[in-house]
Amino acid sequence: MNQVITLLKALTEKLYKKNPNELQKIKGRTIESSIDRIFTCPVHEKHKELDFKDSTDAILMGFEPEFKGDRIFAMMYGLYTMIHKSYNNKCELFMLDYLNEQNLYNSARNIEIFVWRLKTRHMNNGRLVILTNSFEDDVKNLSYERIFGKLISLQDTMALIVASRSGRVIKEVIQIAGMTFFPISI
Repeated sequence: MNQVITLLKALTEKLYKKNPNELQKIKGRTIESSIDRIFTCPVHEKHKELDFKDSTDAILMGFEPEFKGDRIFAMMYGLYTMIHKSYNNKCELFMLDYLNEQNLYNSARNIEIFVWRLKTRHMNNGRLVILTNSFEDDVKNLSYERIFGKLISLQDTMALIVASRSGRVIKEVIQIAGMTFFPISI
């Protein structure tokens, strides 16, 4: 879980640096203050600027073309709270804690859907909602892909560990274009 949070914080910082206009939407906010607001544990409050939404609902809000708020804040808060739910909203885990392998598996699939949306969702003017990877001239910057790949791998690995520990089977799902997020229940 600590590795996931470390990766999410690094991703948040990279997204703000690549999309500085998002940070400027909220007066006086810095990258550090946004990271501090997103990654609180336990998650005490839902944010008014996100209509008190979290998890995949907050992610979806960040992708809406008419959303006027900080898209990175919405998406990363949503991603963090979605993954946090897959760990039963716990800040610390112990050997005897019960986790649900299906929630961990579904969160990995949701990260894949999130990445797909980042690559395919455009504003009304044709510009991507959020800029990530770049292919300028012969230089390719795929650092976002590496971080997302690590996040997916961590969640999948945790799902397999929990499934082998509990002796249960993970129900694999088939993703369809136009993908909707899978549920994470507590």
